[in-house]
Formats: sequence, structure tokens, C-alpha cells
Amino acid sequence: MGVIFPSSFLPFSCTKIFISSSSTFSFSAQTRFGLCFRAMSSTSESQTGSVSSSTLHQVPGLDPLEMDSISEKTFERYSSNTVKRNGKGVSIVWFRNDLRVLDNEPLFKAWVSSEAVLPVYCIDPRLFQTTYHFGFPKTGALRAQFMIECLADLKKNLMKKGLNLLIQHGKPENIIPLLAKAFAAHTVYAHKETCSEELQVERLVAKSLRQIVLSPAQGKSSRSSSTHNPKLELLWGSTLYHLDDLPFSIDSLPDVYTQFRKSVEAKCAIRGCIRLPKSLGPPPSIDDWGTIPSIEQLGLHSEKTTKGMRFLGGEAAALGRVTEYFWKKDLLKIYKDTRNGMLGPDYSTKFSPWLASGSLSPRFVYEEVKRYEKERLANDSTYWVLFELIWRDYFRFISIKYGNSLFHLGGPRKVEHRWRRDEKLFEAWRNGCTGYPLIDANMKELSASGFMSNRGRQIVCSFLVRDMGIDWRMGAEWFETCLLDYDPCSNYGNWTYGAGVGNDPREDRYFSIPKQAQTYDPDGEYVAFWLPELLPLPREKRNFPGKSYIEQVVPLKFGNTYKQHSQRSKYGGRQSGLQRR
Repeated sequence: MGVIFPSSFLPFSCTKIFISSSSTFSFSAQTRFGLCFRAMSSTSESQTGSVSSSTLHQVPGLDPLEMDSISEKTFERYSSNTVKRNGKGVSIVWFRNDLRVLDNEPLFKAWVSSEAVLPVYCIDPRLFQTTYHFGFPKTGALRAQFMIECLADLKKNLMKKGLNLLIQHGKPENIIPLLAKAFAAHTVYAHKETCSEELQVERLVAKSLRQIVLSPAQGKSSRSSSTHNPKLELLWGSTLYHLDDLPFSIDSLPDVYTQFRKSVEAKCAIRGCIRLPKSLGPPPSIDDWGTIPSIEQLGLHSEKTTKGMRFLGGEAAALGRVTEYFWKKDLLKIYKDTRNGMLGPDYSTKFSPWLASGSLSPRFVYEEVKRYEKERLANDSTYWVLFELIWRDYFRFISIKYGNSLFHLGGPRKVEHRWRRDEKLFEAWRNGCTGYPLIDANMKELSASGFMSNRGRQIVCSFLVRDMGIDWRMGAEWFETCLLDYDPCSNYGNWTYGAGVGNDPREDRYFSIPKQAQTYDPDGEYVAFWLPELLPLPREKRNFPGKSYIEQVVPLKFGNTYKQHSQRSKYGGRQSGLQRR
């Protein structure tokens, strides 16, 4: 899926600087803001033994008419002719990280409880500021472009349903109350979030709404004819399993994923997708609905993906990818066997960017898996897609249990460790110039495309924190900048696991670069794709090029050659409390 690290998680001389967790660190302005997104690449030709250094794959690989046709047929399947509208007045739908029409409960409840629905998206300037500790852009150009495409598609799909999308620039706590007052809206519906920045915005919106007083003749809904203040109603809708259906309280959430998974699988049912009426109109009368912003209007420079995978944003693309992967290419049946690949569009589902933006409902994916099992085949691979979705759920629930400790240096377990914040070493990692082809190829793919394989994420995380000893939050914040599929729960949850500070101490594992290269890129196809200078080398030398490649910036913790690694594994077993993989 891309964003999920499963339970198997995870030379020039440099001055080694050890500082305490209370120390501060900042990059120069050039380092902080001169961030370059190189062109990325991946190819499905790896299975044929050939690789092109200029291959570009659109994901999904469908033309716009086919994607529109798929989305329209899917909307038709999930439409209802029986749902009744019984409300009065106006309600607002505040879109956040739920940029879809299908299986959107706030949209459904807004329609049922009103005579007119006003969909709103606020382009919050805080999303384009800098990360908390190290000053990287919170939203890089590639994810911003993906978001723009998601908004354009959402607007189009709402218009097909008889609505529109009001796009406003500014903070939601300023915009939403003004709209509620202007349209005498009785309720603002939105999806509930879990992390501190998003929760703070929710609190500010709710507080501002309480300052709005509507006359008795305004704000009428089916539940109350005397509502004087617009209400903010937050609904849970980002996970496979509903928060209210968990068989334990959040405080009692298991600290081991397997325990969580077995419990919810045994005791919980997955709710069905919300079915909407065919028409959601009419919207309120508005002269100017706003326009989809350009990348420049967001304060960023346009970056084009010229190599590898180019993801299309939006719900139509998301539904198209599900159809393409499950039904058209029939790849679901082999997912478990191919999911640890790194090269090409089809070794995994690639659903994660649309799941993160809310353009794709995890419950819809579940229902498509079950339909596939009924109509074609049920096996370990069909189950494993759900297994990965449950991992995504787990990190979302963990973010509620542990709150801001997910972002702290010591993590949920408050581990004390002396991390380095060596800017030179970090830049070598970030820019793909470490001297280790497998690390460098993955980091160049990330910068160029906004994506990296699940396997690659585990490897580069382990290298940064284990071999370099760098503060894991630097890696987490750089991923926050770059990833198309960024969401705080999965990103920081995975990094705390990879750094050994997560809630489950058994996830304290070391990934041997030579062993990973031998196992997952034995012919050097992946590294040669991203590092064309390695292409002329014999396949067995591409991951171990010696002096044919740049000097290694640090020695590996457990040796630099596969032979050395094998000997250490045979005679050394575990070292330093780390499980070596």
C-alpha cells in the first residue's frame, strides 16, 4: 500500500555531534527552502529483465474517459432510491482529508438534515508552512499538485450530484463561522481527526461557531426548530473499523499490532459504505464558488514527474486504480507474493495516496475485496490487502491513545537515546548520496515522485536511525514533506517503530543493507533504474559497486558486504538488542 510498514519494520569524514533531546537545531535558509524534487522513475519491465532509465508510468494507467466511466458506474452501484430527506434550512459540509463523494457520512447527514447543502474546502495556509523541528516545507510541491487534482475531481463529482464545492483561502476557524452566519446554517458536518494540529483546528471552529447567534427563524433542522448556534458535528470515517465498534477502550488498546488485529477480526464487524441519493442538490445560491488554486498560488514551484510513477489525484483516479488492479489486471490474487517489490506500478496496490487524501474509502476497498473473493478467488493475497488496511487503522487509533508522544524524541515509550543531528550526513541521506545504491535509489525515487515502496521505507528508515544514528524525527519530517500518501498517524507511527521508540518494543529491528539488496533487488534492476551510472555494471555488482560508485558516508553497523553479513548472522545472532534482517 505504500504508506504502511508491516510488522517486520522496520566516504568523506563527518564530525559526529551528540546532543541531548532538549537541544535545538535548525538548517540554513538554503537547506530549509532550497528543496529540489528530482524526476522519479519505476518500471514494470523488471520482470522481463530489462530496464529503461526513462520509463514513466501513470497510475492508474487509464485514460480520463475510462476513469469517468468507472466512477459513474461505481456511484450508481452505491446510490439509494429509498433514503428520505427530512430536514430544513442549510447545512455545511467541511471537507478536510476526505476528498470523496462515495462513502462520505458527513455529506449524507448534511443532505438528510437540510434543504440545501453547502460543501466547503478551506485552503489552510498552515498546511504550507514548515515542519515543527527542522523547518522543511509541510507540504511539498508533488503532494500539493496531487491535492489540487483531488479538489478538482471532488468539485466535478459534486456538480454531477447537483452540488458544487466552495473553495476558500484561509483558516477554517475564520471561514466556516462566517459561512454559517451568512447562510444561517444549523450544522457543520465534518470528519473527525486525531492528531493535535487537526484537533486544535476543530476546537477553534467549534469555539467560533458558538459565537454565532441565529434568530429563532434561522438554523432550523429536523431535530430542533430553535437552534440559536450552529453546531459542529464530527463523524468518524477514516478507518476500516469504526472507532465506536472497537472491543476495547482506546486506553486499553493493545500495544502489539497482532493482538489488536486478532481482537477486531474476531469481535468487530465492518460497517457498510454509506449510500447516497442520486442527486444531492440544490446548493445554496452563490455567485462565486472560488477556483481551484494553481501550485504557484500555494507558494510553490511546479514539479513534473518525468520518470517512474506519476499518480493522478482524485476520486475518479482512485476508483480507476481499484478497478485496474483488482479487475482489469487481476493482480489482487498475487498481492502477497509481489508486495515487497520496489520497481514498477503493479507490485502493490498503490492505494495509499488516495487513502491519505480521503479520495478512497477503506470500507470501499474492503467491499471490493469481498466482491473479488466471491466472483474470482479468495486466498492469502486477498486477505493481505485487508491485513495492511488494519495496520493503517491501528496507527490511527494509536495516535489517539498516545497523543503527542508520537511526535516526541522518545516516542510513546519515552526511550532515552543520544541521537545525532549531523546536517551533512542527513543531506547525504536525503539527497541519495550515501554511497549505498539501495539507499540512494530509494531516496531519489522519493524526491522525484513522492512515493517509495513499503520495503524501501523500512530500509531507509533503518539506515538513518541505526547506521547513521540520526534523530528519527528528521527522517519523519522529510517524509512529511515529500510523501504523496503522508498522514501523520501512519508516518510518525511507522517512524517511531523503526526508531525503536514505538509502543511495541519488539519492533526494534535492524535491516541489513546487503541482505536486503540480495533479497529484494538481486539483479540490481531497481538501483540501476534510479542510478543509471550503475547500469553498465554486471548485475551482481550493481548493489555492491565498490570504487565504481561514490564513497560510503558511514560504515554499516554490521558490516559492508553480504558475505560479512552472512557470517555475522551465522555466528553472532542478535547484537545490541536489535533483530537483524
